[in-house]
Amino acid sequence: MDAHHHDHDHQGNLSGGWRSAIFIIFVEMAERFAYYGVAGNLIMYLTTVVGEPVAEAAKTVNSWNGVSSLAILVGAFLADSYLGRFKTTILSSAIFLMGLTLLTTSTSTTIPRSIRAPLFFAALYITAVGDGGHKPCVQTFAADQFPEDKPEQKSSFFNWWFLGIVVGATIAVLAVVYVEDNVSWTLGFSIPTVAVAAALAIFLAGSRTYRKELPVGSPFTRVAQVVVAAVRKRRVSDTRGGRGVSWEDDPIDGVRLGRTSQFRVGELPSGTN
Repeated sequence: MDAHHHDHDHQGNLSGGWRSAIFIIFVEMAERFAYYGVAGNLIMYLTTVVGEPVAEAAKTVNSWNGVSSLAILVGAFLADSYLGRFKTTILSSAIFLMGLTLLTTSTSTTIPRSIRAPLFFAALYITAVGDGGHKPCVQTFAADQFPEDKPEQKSSFFNWWFLGIVVGATIAVLAVVYVEDNVSWTLGFSIPTVAVAAALAIFLAGSRTYRKELPVGSPFTRVAQVVVAAVRKRRVSDTRGGRGVSWEDDPIDGVRLGRTSQFRVGELPSGTN
């Protein structure tokens, strides 16, 4: 791997390259490790500890994954429009860590039994929000560390990236699930919690090395603006002068082609401009 390439961020600081990407790989490994540490045995916990029937437990898991999928859209919007990928990754990782901490706490026998289940479900959906916000940002943020004119570096990076994902998920399914089944749920959930906390600390330790792109705006915002403009102008009957095409005050200089009745398939109907 080429460990010597660096770039500059929007402030002109030396940044990027493999020295930055390695920190980000640890974050993704920990996220996959924690996710499968919870998801890999979640139905078992719901049926044996919470007391849900299998069908209800499956519904709970599907709802949890659904919330995580919806949170991906929110995370992508925040990263593109306001916070940027770096800050969104920190925020979502912190939310994920908070959810895992509460999840571990909910399994403890030291808290009243009456609040264990409500706390567990609240924690479960907090982890879904954090995990969902994490997904659209981290991989793209990692890709930002490499220049576009060096595709071989990105290709090499993503080989290690997916290896990290597989290693994290495999260890979780084999080791964490075993601890949950044979030692205790509290210890089983605390292991992913510690892993995410350590990964977040490692990610923050590399802050000065990252190449951070500024938010450029979300395509969802532009699509929404077009829809709103179309709705507001839905009652406009025609363009200026009743000619169906705006000719006056055109800011674009150049030669205009005369209007023709050919190719009418591309002409907007009256009232849609």
